[in-house]
Amino acid sequence: MIDSDDFVQALQTIGIDFFTGVPDTILAGIIVALEERRLYTPSVREDEAVALAAGAYLGGKIPAVLMQNSGLGNALNVLMSLHLIYRIPTILVISWRGFEGKDAPEHVVMGQTMTTLLETVKIPYRAVTSQTVGEDLNWTARTFMEQRIPVALLLKKGVVKTLQP
Repeated sequence: MIDSDDFVQALQTIGIDFFTGVPDTILAGIIVALEERRLYTPSVREDEAVALAAGAYLGGKIPAVLMQNSGLGNALNVLMSLHLIYRIPTILVISWRGFEGKDAPEHVVMGQTMTTLLETVKIPYRAVTSQTVGEDLNWTARTFMEQRIPVALLLKKGVVKTLQP
C-alpha cells in the first residue's frame, strides 16, 4: 500500500500543481494530504471539477481531478466537448469503485464498464498498483505532455492508504 502523502508527492514530482475534485472514501487519504499542503480546491460536482481543471491549465497549471468512477459519467460531457476537442490535458485520478463486483450495488455497473467507457471516448488509462506506481506516473507525465489530452489513473481500494480500514 502506498502512503497518501507519498502518492501526493509523486504527483507533484511529475509536475501537477493544481488539484480539485469530489470526495470519495478511497481518495480520502489523498485529499487530506492535499488539504494539509493547501493544494486542494474542492468541487461540488465532477463536471465542475473538470471545468476548473481546464481553466487551471489555460492559466498555466498542470491539473489533476480526483473523483470516484461514478462521477466519470457526470464529467464526460465536459471532457469530450472541451478537453478532448481543444486538447486540454488533465490528469484524472479515479477511484475504481465496484471493481470485480466488490462494493455497494450502486457502484457495480460503473465498476464493470469504466475501462470500456474510457476506451470509447479515447482517454488512455492505467490501473495503478503499489508495484507499478512509479512506472504509471512516468507514463502519465509522458502521455500528458505528448498527446495533450486527459489521462486517467485508476485506483482500486487498498492501493493508496485511505482514512478507513
